[in-house]
Amino acid sequence: MLDEPFSRGASRLHLADPRCKLVAALAFAVCAALLRSPGPAALALLTGAALCLWARLPLPRLLRRLAAVNVFVAFLWLFLPFSLPGAPLLRIGPFPGLPDWLAPNWLSLTATDAGVAQALLVTLKSNAIVLAFIALAGTSDITAVGHAVARLGLPDKLALLLLFTWRQLHVVAQEYHRLRTAAKVRGFTPGTDLHTYRTYANMAGMVLVRSFDRAERVGQAMRLRGFAGRFHMLAEPAGRPGDRLLAAVIILCAAALLAADILQPLAGLP
Repeated sequence: MLDEPFSRGASRLHLADPRCKLVAALAFAVCAALLRSPGPAALALLTGAALCLWARLPLPRLLRRLAAVNVFVAFLWLFLPFSLPGAPLLRIGPFPGLPDWLAPNWLSLTATDAGVAQALLVTLKSNAIVLAFIALAGTSDITAVGHAVARLGLPDKLALLLLFTWRQLHVVAQEYHRLRTAAKVRGFTPGTDLHTYRTYANMAGMVLVRSFDRAERVGQAMRLRGFAGRFHMLAEPAGRPGDRLLAAVIILCAAALLAADILQPLAGLP
């Protein structure tokens, strides 16, 4: 998760200006989140998939990211179809043959068409937004994204918070791997006993303490070198002449999907 696998590549999206890609990704996410019918949401999902295909992203890693997102979406499918009123599609219970203490007669669930449609809509929109963000924002490294956030006019503190958080995550990971290696060298074998729980608790505490010490040393070193609250890049990304046109096309496509979704009931379409 910390190696930025999608930022390495030579596709057209990888070479585009991070500012244009961020604006396009945010506009696409807003338009996709406002969709209210499965048809335009499915087209948004196809658009996100087409962007990932254009960026030539590694499929196994992309599927793993989508699987992590859809774990949370799966919980919606467990509850949302049974939570909205509508025409019944599936009924679970009651169970008259079982004793009342095991399955009371009032225990019954009914999945409705409105609930299933809403769960499907959320699934399509969430996957479309994730694919678009991976294809647009994920094809730039975090450093470029942080500088792009600052150049877009957002507060410098927000960009610094993003950059320092990303760096500190690596520090925490390095400290954890160092402590885990030291525990293995000393013959530590994890189990389900009190010694294992105590060891992991001490390890978590030492990770936080050492990470805090590293952060203090980094802050002192930066102040000694004259850090004034802003990073300066050695080479500003020049981008290409068609980067703004590319962002405009993506934004127009997302806006067209939103307009079609809004006008669909007015036109009397199902």
